[in-house]
Amino acid sequence: MADDIDRAQEREQELRQDALDDVRRRARAAGKGAKTCRECGERIPTARRKAVPGTELCVECQEKKERYRGR
Repeated sequence: MADDIDRAQEREQELRQDALDDVRRRARAAGKGAKTCRECGERIPTARRKAVPGTELCVECQEKKERYRGR
């Protein structure tokens, strides 16, 4: 029984974090995106900044973040 509750709490935390990330992303999209990645400091290509307004991560760091969340 405790395992079900633990899983439910973990899922709730994931959903809450997703919602907070979405709010932050929308707020950034209203402004300018970063020119350098906030994780690794590498330059974010113009094409990515146009495709994903408000982005603060390069493709590689975004993929790492998404893989980590998928666990």
